[in-house]
Amino acid sequence: MSTRKTLNEQITAALEDIRQKEARLKEMMQKQKEQDRKARNHRLCERGGYLESILPDTMPLTAEQFKTFLDKTLLTDHARRILGSVTAPDIGGISVAKPAGAESVSIAAEVTQTGETGRNAG
Repeated sequence: MSTRKTLNEQITAALEDIRQKEARLKEMMQKQKEQDRKARNHRLCERGGYLESILPDTMPLTAEQFKTFLDKTLLTDHARRILGSVTAPDIGGISVAKPAGAESVSIAAEVTQTGETGRNAG
């Protein structure tokens, strides 16, 4: 008998290699999905916490009341203009990131011009 693998043995080895690589791919995809979920959860908690810190009167609201509050305050033309002024511009389908610290500069400019940030000193 030859030391070379028979064609059937080569096929079996290749199929096993494919099975192992598919299992590894599945594990990697699950890990990526978990990382994405954790990043989203962190972002939601961070933003929600910030919202509650600047608007503590929203804490006792029910979920429905909170949604109504957001709808009435954030789904306005004024809010959309503000959002448009702080989000990155889209140039030729490529999103351009806003420079680090740009928000703090605009807030500082607002404080200089108005003497306050426009927020209630809760």
